[in-house]
Amino acid sequence: MNESNCLKSRLTSRHGRISLIAVGLLVVAGVGAIRELRAQNSKPEQFSKYVDASGNIALPGDFETTFVHIGSVAVAPKSDQPVNELHGTYTRHEDLAAFLKDGKFPDGAVLVKEVRSTSNSKLTTGEAAYGADIKVWFVMIKDSKGRFPENELWGDGWGWGLFEGEDRTKQVADSYRTDCRTCHVPAKKTDRVYTQCYPALNTKPPAAD
Repeated sequence: MNESNCLKSRLTSRHGRISLIAVGLLVVAGVGAIRELRAQNSKPEQFSKYVDASGNIALPGDFETTFVHIGSVAVAPKSDQPVNELHGTYTRHEDLAAFLKDGKFPDGAVLVKEVRSTSNSKLTTGEAAYGADIKVWFVMIKDSKGRFPENELWGDGWGWGLFEGEDRTKQVADSYRTDCRTCHVPAKKTDRVYTQCYPALNTKPPAAD
């Protein structure tokens, strides 16, 4: 073999090896991309943006302006005493729509109850009680699957949270059984929610076009 042919043979051989290496790198990269995509797809979908992986509940920061007010309850210590608390409850638009359609809240539905003290005075309309300082916020998040069995704030179909008026970022309840459930026992037949107190839950959904 002359030098020219020998050089061509070496170049061809080297080019072939380079091509094989390039193909190998592409295959490895492709396999890596597939594995990463599968890993992403296998990650569990976040249950709620207000709940972390351990079931810790956050008070929705924008509920006053983005949620729907479904009703308020005026509370007096005794029947012969003036109202001293206002309980206003809110939910998301999609949760209200689902309730009006199916008669129940779907998983992930959020209820926020804001409890305020009242100012009481005589206005032109009569003796009036209106909202003053915030005492607490209660948060309920629907969970029919028992997603957080190790978390003491989840049970009876809901996650339960309590936030004091001084700090809306700190959840202070220790156990839903002792801190939350007692007040909801009479509403067991309506999924722990006093649906009769909320006019928005008792309206008819708009007729379809």
